Formats: sequence, C-alpha cells, structure tokens
Amino acid sequence: MGEWSLMAKVFPFRSLRYDLNKVPIEKVVTQPYDKISKEMQDRYYALHPNNIIRIILGKATPEDSPSNNVYTRAAAYLKEWRGSGVLEQLSAPAFFVYYQRFTVPGTQEVRVRKGFVGAGQLEDYRNKVVFPHERTLTGPKKDRLELLRHTRTQFEQIFMLYEDSEQTIDKELDEIARQKPDIQIEDEYGVQHTVWIVSDPQTVGFIQQQMADKNLIIADGHHRYETALGFRKEMRGERGSDRIPMTFFNINAPGLTILPTHRVLANLPNFDSKSMFAKAAECFDVVNSNKEDGVTIGVVDDGKEMLLRLKPSLDLASLMPDLSMNQRKLDVVVLHRLIIEKCLGISEDAVKKESYITYVRGRDEAVKMVRDGKAQVAFLLNPTRLDQMRDIAYEGNVMPQKSTDFYPKVLSGLTMYTLE
Repeated sequence: MGEWSLMAKVFPFRSLRYDLNKVPIEKVVTQPYDKISKEMQDRYYALHPNNIIRIILGKATPEDSPSNNVYTRAAAYLKEWRGSGVLEQLSAPAFFVYYQRFTVPGTQEVRVRKGFVGAGQLEDYRNKVVFPHERTLTGPKKDRLELLRHTRTQFEQIFMLYEDSEQTIDKELDEIARQKPDIQIEDEYGVQHTVWIVSDPQTVGFIQQQMADKNLIIADGHHRYETALGFRKEMRGERGSDRIPMTFFNINAPGLTILPTHRVLANLPNFDSKSMFAKAAECFDVVNSNKEDGVTIGVVDDGKEMLLRLKPSLDLASLMPDLSMNQRKLDVVVLHRLIIEKCLGISEDAVKKESYITYVRGRDEAVKMVRDGKAQVAFLLNPTRLDQMRDIAYEGNVMPQKSTDFYPKVLSGLTMYTLE
C-alpha cells in the first residue's frame, strides 16, 4: 500500500447549508444535476424559490449573454441566499453521517445504505489513491467548471467507495445514528434520507484515522471530480481548492446496491431473431436457470424469453484481445461484443450514438416494450458486481457505458462546500 502520504485524506468542513428554520429542506434539495430531466427541473423550480436547482442547473433563456447567463445567475442566487441567511455556514467543522433507507426497485427488499460526508483531498489519478471506473466527456466538464468559477462552491458530493471488511467505520456511524437526526426527508422515489452532524473532535479524529489507509473508487461523479482537478490547477493552490465534498460508502457493507441497465433495441434494419440465435449458438448455450455459473444474458423477442449462457470453453482472450481478463468477464461486455456487435452487426459507434439502443432500468418495462411492439429485442442483464467494478478500477481500466447504476443517488443541497 504505497507510502503514508499517498492515502485518502478526509477532513471535516464548515458546511454551507440551508437554515432549517427558514426553508423546508425537503422542498429545496434535488437529485444530482446529471439525473435531472426537463420535467424534473420544472418541478424543482415550482417547489420553492430557494430550491438548489436554480444554482446547479439553472434555466437558459434566449436573451442570455456573457454578462447574464445560468452561471452569473447561479452566483447571484448564492450571494442573495447567503446574505439573507437562507444559507448559513456551520460554526465548527463537521462530518455528516448520511443514511439512505430504500426499497430495491422491482422488489420488496428494504435496505439501508450507510455513509458519511467529508471534504476529501483531491488526488491526481496517477497517485493511485482515487480510482475512476468511467471515461468522461468534455461537454459536462466545461459546464461544471463554469459553475465552479462563478460560485466557488461545491453543491453536490462525489459518491466514493472505500474498503473496510471489518466495518469499523459503519459501527461508529451506527452509534451516531442512535441520536436524533438533524435532517430527515423522503425524496420523490420514496427514499428516506437522514443526516446527523458530527463535530465532536474525538469521533471526527477516529473516522479520519480509520480512513487514512484507504483507497477510493469513484462510484458516481467522475465529471465533477475531474472538473475539480482542473479548477484546483486554475486556483494555483488557493486555500481549500484542493478538497471537495465526498460521500463515502463502504464497498463491504450490505446496503450498497447496483441496479442492472437492460438494453432494448428497435428500428434495426433486417432484424431476424432466428439468424441472431443461430449466430449466438457459436458462443452461447440456451439454459433454464440464472443459477448457472458464468455469464448469463436474458433475451426477449416477440415470441419468447430465453436465457443464454456463455460457453465455458470459449477463448475470450482471442475474441477480445484489447480487454483485460476482468473486463472480458463482464456480462455487459459479453453482450455488446458477442451479441450486439457480432450477431447483430451493430458497431460500437452506433451504440455510442444510441442509434438503435435504449437503456432501461426495469426488467418488466424492457419486456413490455418488446411485447407491445415498441422494440424488436431486449437483452436482460444481471447487475454488475461490486468486486468486478473494484478489480477493473484498481487495474487502471474502465467499465463500459451504463454498466454501474448505483441506487439510490446522493441528494444535492444537503451540505455544501465553499472556498469562502
């Protein structure tokens, strides 16, 4: 595990936060900016004049100019809300224990995901402290950088994973969670979010010490993390610019949940399911149950639902020489390389452009789209396992697009980190 200096550094911080006596907290927080549709944006705008949406994802207008735009307005709202006391700064640095109680979509199972928010030290990927698992796009980074330049504040947390098989930190969090919470709300998906502010130096010190030998994997927030790295460079080491708020969850704790993202295909020219299954027979066997070892993929076409299992004898190294052993074993890679590309002839480029493909979270919804004639074929995937994602991140590789849907998301506006 490298030298002492190259480990996760996590700090309590004097959070900027909503004054709960001035605004109803459940009406001012939102889902993360990149999960907000146009309809959601409108709904958040209507909920409350101080909703964080006005800052993290403001509405553009045709009259926008370099001196009046979503970013300048975000900065103006921030200034106004701080001035009027709607947003206040905590008097002492703190961690925030953050529990999310939720029902796993499509099931009756209730889980609790237990984490805490702190200001994490920004590290270049080459230092091998923080590991990404996704490639990023420049568009979203430009947008987030403009917001950061104008507001000098982080309103959302990066969703980070660490390993703690003894669950030492989780036990400490459970002790804190016995007290009366500072915030408790339910979001639009029925997820209950509970926050406890922890400023007691002994507890803070204990958590810092426990985190000191950890590596971190970015679960959600790659664009924001890389934006913060760029901003740090611009700020040339100005105090505080080397930290951002992160929510830390233990990869070994039971509440962590990845949902599968199913692939539904429509408008394929010359689609013929017989020929697709015939080609697939070179690499797959039809099986009856998902309990089989190895990669299994559900396929739904107009007539039937079948389960394909990758033949154990297949030489994946020669079929996918450009990928690591861990990447080749992913259900989603097998689906894209061996069925979507090989059997259906859809190029990687067409997949990137989402020409024929729709990503669907719910299994029933995916099946229904085929049954209703809105799609020609659906591929049903198992969720990516956490150990698969971890191993690929640690070896310096990335996961395919839309393969790790962490549920639920971390709300924006519960706690904010300001350079001022």
